[in-house]
Amino acid sequence: MSRVFIIFATVLVAALIAAPACAQVEGDEAGMVEEAVETIEGMVDSAAVDTTAVDTLAAAVEEPVAEEPVETTGGGFQSSGLVEFFNKGGRFMWALLALSVVGLAVTIERAITLRKASTDVRKLMEGVVTSLKKGDMDKAMDVCANTRGPIPQILHAGLSKAHRGQAAVEKAIETAGIIEMSFLERGLIILATVANVGPLLGFLGTVSGMIAAFEAIAQAEQVSAKLVASGISEALITTMSGLVIAIPFQIAHNLFVQRIDRFVVEMEDSASELIDTLTEMDVLK
Repeated sequence: MSRVFIIFATVLVAALIAAPACAQVEGDEAGMVEEAVETIEGMVDSAAVDTTAVDTLAAAVEEPVAEEPVETTGGGFQSSGLVEFFNKGGRFMWALLALSVVGLAVTIERAITLRKASTDVRKLMEGVVTSLKKGDMDKAMDVCANTRGPIPQILHAGLSKAHRGQAAVEKAIETAGIIEMSFLERGLIILATVANVGPLLGFLGTVSGMIAAFEAIAQAEQVSAKLVASGISEALITTMSGLVIAIPFQIAHNLFVQRIDRFVVEMEDSASELIDTLTEMDVLK
């Protein structure tokens, strides 16, 4: 019997809780809710039932839970500080952005190319010299052909002209070296241009911003800091952006030039060793 009262009380209280969600409780309706709760409590007390659950439900009816306000905050890329900073820089920021994209693409391409061009020169020369001392010219040329990089290419060009004498070998090595150097230096002029033009574009944005600031001063009857703040801000942002672009790309350019200089030294040493070996073997006539 007590379970019947509990079920009945739970269903009735649940219905009373759902009612305010559909219509607002006013005046006499609130009184009816209180009377219903008291009636349920009396019925359960008379049946000697634990009223803890009912008290909880009754409290929920008498004191509705206040809904917390939902805060909506803007986010995403459009509201980021970087985009706002970019927009404040003015129209010259687009030119600086295009310049940085070009510089980044060239930097990545040159880094990959120079990494692939690296060769274990000592191991290469050991294989070539060993094959030549055994009198196997074809094997020496195969070692060069199967090794990746500019140094094996110039050695292969020299070996292919060994039967024509020392002058022909030196000429072939020189020609191959020029071709390989042009391949290694490809794109460095673009990187140098980006590093040099970046600050110039930044300074051009600076001049544009200062012109806008002075025009605002000339058109205003009273000069205030707010009047010229936007123009000065544009000038400073473009200057900083130009320098931020130029510094890393200038460093990358210098590192690539240094790496190419090492290739040149390795080419000269390898070519000299090859000619000396061919001379000792009486291959060159």
